[in-house]
Amino acid sequence: MKKQLLVPGLVALAALTTAATIDEPTATKPAAWSVDGAHTEINFSVRHFFTPVTGTFDRWEASLEFDAESPENSRVEVQIEVASVNTGNEKRDNHLRSGDWFEADLYPHITFESTSVRKTAEGRFVARGNLTIKDVSQEVELDIDMLGIKDIPEQMREMLGGVSQVASFAASTEIDRRDYGVGVGGWAETVIVGSGVEISIALEANRKPTVTAATN
Repeated sequence: MKKQLLVPGLVALAALTTAATIDEPTATKPAAWSVDGAHTEINFSVRHFFTPVTGTFDRWEASLEFDAESPENSRVEVQIEVASVNTGNEKRDNHLRSGDWFEADLYPHITFESTSVRKTAEGRFVARGNLTIKDVSQEVELDIDMLGIKDIPEQMREMLGGVSQVASFAASTEIDRRDYGVGVGGWAETVIVGSGVEISIALEANRKPTVTAATN
């Protein structure tokens, strides 16, 4: 009698376990956004004595996955070509590419890869991740302000290449260049050129509608 009750019980338990597995929600992948290079800038500022000197990097690649509802699912990666540094002064730029500073021939890229993203206030986020310069990786926090997100009307999408949404962000952080071995030593290390470097990013990204494959 016990055996007769045991077998149906096991069958019922297996059915419940299978149903629970099927019904368990799965995490959705955040939307991939295409970074608009024409409307994105990666800039920096460092003091020469007391005067802020600004510069930018002209060549870079970036990928962005952004989930406004669940920002912890978001992710950002950036790879910057060091040799593209541009401060508007050719002599200074060549010096920055040299062994005194970035050693661009030996270390051609600066990279940032986020490890977490959290919301701190409405429209404000912090991306924590690893910044690598000259093969030295340090964890930094990137403060991000979402400047806006806009749905593109149907009649305008063809003109914009099929883009259905546009989002804009402003991000910033500050690092000590000495942590990455950037710059000459001795008396000039911080007297002439400051050790603190302010990094600012203005980023615009586009999203196209998700195309669902037809099924037979």
